[in-house]
Amino acid sequence: MKKLLGLDFSHFRGDLLGGITAGIIALPLALAFGLQSGLGAAAGLYGAIFISFFAAVFGGTNTQISGPTAPITAVSMVVVAGIIAACEGDVNRALPLIFAVFLLAGLIQIGLGLFKVGAYIRYIPYPVVSGFMTGIGVIIIITQILPLLGYYPKEDQEFVRKHVPEAEEVLLERILKEEAAEEILVLEDFKETVRRASSISEQQIRQEAIVLAQGDAAGVIGSIKVFPRAVINVNFTDLILGLFTIAIIYGWKRVSKIIPSQLASLIIVTVGAFLLVPNYRTIGEIPAGFPEFNQDIFTMFSFGEIRPFIVSAFSLALLGSIDSLLTSVVADNLTKTKHKPNQELIGQGIGNTFAALFGGIPGAGATVRTVVNIDSGGKTKISGMVAGLLLLLVLLFLGPLASKIPAAVLAGILVAIGFGVMDWKGLKMINKMPAREVFMMIIVLAMTVFVGLIEAVATGMILASILFMKTISDVVERRTVSAPLKHFSPEIPWADEGDIIDRIGNKVYIKHLDGPLFFGFAARFQDLVKALPEIKVVIIRMDKVPYVDQSGLYAMEEAIMGLQAKGIKVVFTDLKGQPLSIFERFNIVPRLVEREYCFDKFSDAATWLEYYLKDGNYRPQSTKSI
Repeated sequence: MKKLLGLDFSHFRGDLLGGITAGIIALPLALAFGLQSGLGAAAGLYGAIFISFFAAVFGGTNTQISGPTAPITAVSMVVVAGIIAACEGDVNRALPLIFAVFLLAGLIQIGLGLFKVGAYIRYIPYPVVSGFMTGIGVIIIITQILPLLGYYPKEDQEFVRKHVPEAEEVLLERILKEEAAEEILVLEDFKETVRRASSISEQQIRQEAIVLAQGDAAGVIGSIKVFPRAVINVNFTDLILGLFTIAIIYGWKRVSKIIPSQLASLIIVTVGAFLLVPNYRTIGEIPAGFPEFNQDIFTMFSFGEIRPFIVSAFSLALLGSIDSLLTSVVADNLTKTKHKPNQELIGQGIGNTFAALFGGIPGAGATVRTVVNIDSGGKTKISGMVAGLLLLLVLLFLGPLASKIPAAVLAGILVAIGFGVMDWKGLKMINKMPAREVFMMIIVLAMTVFVGLIEAVATGMILASILFMKTISDVVERRTVSAPLKHFSPEIPWADEGDIIDRIGNKVYIKHLDGPLFFGFAARFQDLVKALPEIKVVIIRMDKVPYVDQSGLYAMEEAIMGLQAKGIKVVFTDLKGQPLSIFERFNIVPRLVEREYCFDKFSDAATWLEYYLKDGNYRPQSTKSI
């Protein structure tokens, strides 16, 4: 039986091998990304299981392997930290809100697919993608330096003590807000504030100081700020384990190409630490059994609390869509197939929705895992489903064993991933790239690292649009010919041109437009027209103008009106298609230029021109173009 339930089993052996191989590679990455997100290694594993399975079932790329990825996890980390901070460090209160944002991101992705937005994401310019991916790599490396050194701000007593005064201020402010909500915050009853403040315990102050310390050290800027303290308080056990992990990752290919380097490093260093290191920091407990349905998303849902994070949900959705479709393009190139972009977004959205419902972090199409799947024989959606099922089996039967993995191992894996994510090809070619593209890439890179990912992409797209318009405007200007009739190019079809040139001289100007007349060129077109000398007729050739937008239309209208105000006759040749349609819709034809002066061919205009210059009242006999 080759087909069952809509699935193609004709390549089952290759799909099975590809899915197992991709799933094995996904295991250490899922654990590492879960830990990086701030929700724990288990959340990464849950996300990998559901996204891989459901994105494969409902997606539009047959060989795609999905799960938590570096860019998505970098954004998730910021979202998690921001929501926990908004919830005053109360993780239990923050979790339903975090997963509600992840759920919303999945639903937005489904919406993007239904509204067929997927086809437009491919137009993101390479410098924007390059700067963004390099920035993601830098973020991962910098934020993993602290755990690689074995430094955790909450365990640095001196650093936590520095935040005690601020913690007391936060707790007092919280009391004042509570009293204001209860409408008992009045001067004569200020003793109630004092009573509540005196009930604050040292433990509460310390706990608040720990939350503030963690927030102060979070992200790229926070990691840079506390780096000197991390060096002073380095945990050499964690550092050695992390460095061993990195060394194995980069050196493993010389030993074997069958077992993935990340998996090899995870197994070797974990076994070594378990046998030789008496006390090492683990990734934390991974609960055994099937993930529980996260009903708190609905029972504790509050639109007022989630509203400030709607932009974050859009960021995750857009970034996940871009990440997935870029991977789909890679898969197409390898398999010589063509993915369905909108269906892929729907599949990714469904996968992220299920992941959120069961406590997993969001993800996207993973390039490395997809390439490995294809190289191992994967050809259909079954391969992605197999990868998800394999991870589920690990969770069900090997969860307690996975809990023994050293945290430094995952930090080392993430550092290696950070270097791998960076666009080294683009960086090596930076001295050969146009200056404007280098500028765009650097701006996107810097904003990705120090401002925000969605802001970086938005800024990059705006810069790319402006630079593109400038480039096209320059191209159109260079290709636009303005010439007196006696100097007109011989490649234009003239009837008896030599004789006409001798008689007419410089009384006529031909505007030969070559390219779209749009808002990037509108002002230049007006300037060119204003620079014309004293003449009687302007012939505007439109045969090489494929498109006119509204700005170009108004520029043309203003130019014609300016010429007519000087008593100059304006005629068109070869006006057809979209330009003719928009000129008629906005009544440039026939309000400003009568239909009989829209000539079908230049030779028709030349014939009329000879008589018109002799008799200013001479009108064309007929026209075929309109």
